[in-house]
Amino acid sequence: MNFDFHTHGKLSKKVEFSLDYFRNMVKSAQENGLSGFALTEHFNTRNFFDVYNTLDEVYPYIQNYYLVDNVRIFPGMEVDIQEVGHILIVADRAIIREIRTKLEPYIAKDSFIKFAQLLELVAQYELLIIGAHPYRKSTPLYHLDPTLLNKLDAFDLNGKDLYSMGIEENSHLVYQFAKTYNKPVIGGSDTHHLLQYGCIYNELEQDCHTITDLKKIILDGRYTIRISNNLPEKVLNATEQKAIEKKMMESAAI
Repeated sequence: MNFDFHTHGKLSKKVEFSLDYFRNMVKSAQENGLSGFALTEHFNTRNFFDVYNTLDEVYPYIQNYYLVDNVRIFPGMEVDIQEVGHILIVADRAIIREIRTKLEPYIAKDSFIKFAQLLELVAQYELLIIGAHPYRKSTPLYHLDPTLLNKLDAFDLNGKDLYSMGIEENSHLVYQFAKTYNKPVIGGSDTHHLLQYGCIYNELEQDCHTITDLKKIILDGRYTIRISNNLPEKVLNATEQKAIEKKMMESAAI
């Protein structure tokens, strides 16, 4: 099972969720060899709940995933923390909704939740919690309290950072960082635009149907990260096209 742990269903946080856009994203994911991905939309995206409300209306939900054109889509979200950093949460849709509701007071940029608070909030749930792009200049994780970082399940080797920092440099930093905490590294494309799918993914040794399945296969190390030879082109083209489409949307809104 080829799986991506870090994806987005919208072009940006400022736009509404579009089912047509999402369907094209899923089609591209499938064309790039993915059989599943975690939908880790930003927790403070515009009308967050519209994403899952729409999916509920259109697609079947089986165990812990939506089945969309034979692609398994596991619910999730990406949460900003006060100390600066992004945390990925993957869980059942009811849990994602419940956690997101509890995060409502922390949506504004000057009110993000503290890392320790977030960990305490999610501790009661069955979920997968991942430190996103730990060496990204704008949202690093390496500066955070080691005792808190140790409570994460894994760290994200991120397609966007592999492009901006270089595959060898970013990989070395992330793997050394994860080794410090004896944590696994997983691959996440950080896709916002369909052209970015497939730049990095995880080849899981078995199909996964539940969050427990995903967590166990990662913690057991029964997977291989695959980085596309075309990663630079994929990320660059996606970034350029995203900028063009965002400008078009902003112009149309004026």
